[in-house]
Amino acid sequence: MSGHDQLVHCLCELTRLLWRLLLPLLFLCVVLLSILVLLVLAVRLWMQNNRNARRTRDGRPTVAFFHPYCNAGGGGERVLWCAIRAIQNRYTDINILVYTGDVGVTGQQILDGARLRFNIVLPRPVHFVFLRHRLLVEPHLFPHFTLLGQSMGSIFLGWEALTEFVPDIYIDSMGYAFTLPLFRYLGGCSVGSYVHYPTISTDMLSVVRERNPRFNNADYVTNSLLLSAFKVLYYCVFALLYGMAGSCSDLIMVNSSWTLDHILSLWRAPNRTSVVYPPCDVSAFLDIQLEDDGDRKSHSIVSIGQFRPEKDHQLQIRAFKKVLDKRRAGLGGGGALTLVLVGGCRNQEDEDRVLMLRGLCHELGVGDKVEFKVNVSFEELKREMGEATIGLHTMWNEHFGIGVVECMAAGKVVLAHKSGGPKLDIVVPFEGGQTGFLADDEESYAEAIEKILALPSSSRLQIRLNARRSVERFSDQEFEACFLAAIEPLMGTLER
Repeated sequence: MSGHDQLVHCLCELTRLLWRLLLPLLFLCVVLLSILVLLVLAVRLWMQNNRNARRTRDGRPTVAFFHPYCNAGGGGERVLWCAIRAIQNRYTDINILVYTGDVGVTGQQILDGARLRFNIVLPRPVHFVFLRHRLLVEPHLFPHFTLLGQSMGSIFLGWEALTEFVPDIYIDSMGYAFTLPLFRYLGGCSVGSYVHYPTISTDMLSVVRERNPRFNNADYVTNSLLLSAFKVLYYCVFALLYGMAGSCSDLIMVNSSWTLDHILSLWRAPNRTSVVYPPCDVSAFLDIQLEDDGDRKSHSIVSIGQFRPEKDHQLQIRAFKKVLDKRRAGLGGGGALTLVLVGGCRNQEDEDRVLMLRGLCHELGVGDKVEFKVNVSFEELKREMGEATIGLHTMWNEHFGIGVVECMAAGKVVLAHKSGGPKLDIVVPFEGGQTGFLADDEESYAEAIEKILALPSSSRLQIRLNARRSVERFSDQEFEACFLAAIEPLMGTLER
């Protein structure tokens, strides 16, 4: 037999072997898939039995919010408590439950914190389920592949939540989209979501493609063509999974036009998606008097935002340093100038970041000009707002910007980042009048600060008046009306 005939014979034998193996493999796949389906159905039946037993015991349905950091004190937490208050005011026969990982405090302490920080008092008690494994969604647990790691961790955390309590309606109010299919298909719940910020966006992809260094794109990645290409591929795969998970939501609410564009492109559910601007405590700042500040001998710049890396407090400090240098050189106006950083710390990592920022201030020689106000009460926040001239914001692609709105309501001249919600929804002309300023780097921020301080006091006052009038569309009342209208189809699925 020739070599060619031997090769053909071997290929034929290999084909026969693969064909003989194919049927057993197909049979094995069918068996395993059937077992998986039966397991899912068994878990779903078990969950439904738990919910039915609880409904029989309680006599009323339960709406649950998944918010592992409900005691953090940020804008997302304000949305949570205002949403709960709106539901309790409209539906008196519904229980409210919050899944939280704040195991170090009691439920009453959490509610007291909402009252002190946001001036929100709920009409009825709220039940809490304290999750013991919140560590699974902490970013420091995943130094690499953080998005994927946190998302997988959220699935396990969601499983803990689901096994502790099976609600009738589940609302993810913090951006953990991968918990949505869990509650929908295993828990048999109607599911909704309020998206503050897409976990991944086309802007993040562009940053990696352009090899642009930012807080979420390390230098060693930007300096490597291979690593950048791999990260683009990773982001594309993750975006596909994220879109599949998010599309499981029966109802989708987003907080701004910027977020809407990204969620529509990723989740592809336009008929179920609507914009519900977050609630800003506009009325609480209206009693701050708007007066001509021409006689003021000193000015302060206030920044409001949690001490998270994306808030870019370093940019604020460095831009402030440039302004001080120009004033010392006689290129700017006179009078004392102070930067006040007001924000909350969620964990030790945030507290360490505050220490780093303090160190940066001393390194740049502005330590005596920068004040840190950490985890302050609402009254102290309001006092700092009342004394400030400029409200400062520096986050790139901020999903909305509650702090920006609050500064405008308090009558401050706002200076925000030229991107995201501030650019598209907030710092926009009102009845033809200017409502604030936008910038995007150290130099442009420094120039804008100098320009604001150099304006005639009457011009500043007009901008402040325009800004205050423009933010009525972001009030608590507007949020409650829009939120209740958005969730009405979901609430209609309840059997009461």
